[in-house]
Amino acid sequence: MELHLSSHRYTHRSPDWAAAAVAGFVACAFFSAVEMLMVLLVSGQSPWVPPRMVAAIVLGPGILSQPATFDVSIVAMALMVHAAIGVVLGVVLGAIIAPFRLDSDVVTVSIAGGVFGLIVYVVNFYVMTQMFPWFMESRGWTMVAGHVIFGAFAGYMYWVLRQMDDDKSAP
Repeated sequence: MELHLSSHRYTHRSPDWAAAAVAGFVACAFFSAVEMLMVLLVSGQSPWVPPRMVAAIVLGPGILSQPATFDVSIVAMALMVHAAIGVVLGVVLGAIIAPFRLDSDVVTVSIAGGVFGLIVYVVNFYVMTQMFPWFMESRGWTMVAGHVIFGAFAGYMYWVLRQMDDDKSAP
């Protein structure tokens, strides 16, 4: 009987870049839907407020003074911005997970992703607000929870996609 121990020390191991990008994209899409639902249920605001805030990163803060109703161009821009951010964050998460072998099991990778999501929250709502101050009003436990869920789900998706890739390449 052999005992296999997982070491989480740094090793030279490349991430599965495609799995990381797709995991970030899928997790960000999931996060966007959850965020809109949480805004509606928790704060009673229009679910179109978050897409408007995200779209304002590219379109400028002027769109925030308009009514928070559905606008296809604003939602499309928000989706593109969130998709790009999701892919980048997925790749960064993959670059952290792989060399430390944090994808050795689903629990570890999900916890690592959740911690990553918490760090993303801090960066987004306490650093990036220097450039995008309209996000300051969204600070709070709902966004903390949303970002932790995003990170945990991104980690989980990376693990699932990596398992699928490993199964395909196995003889």
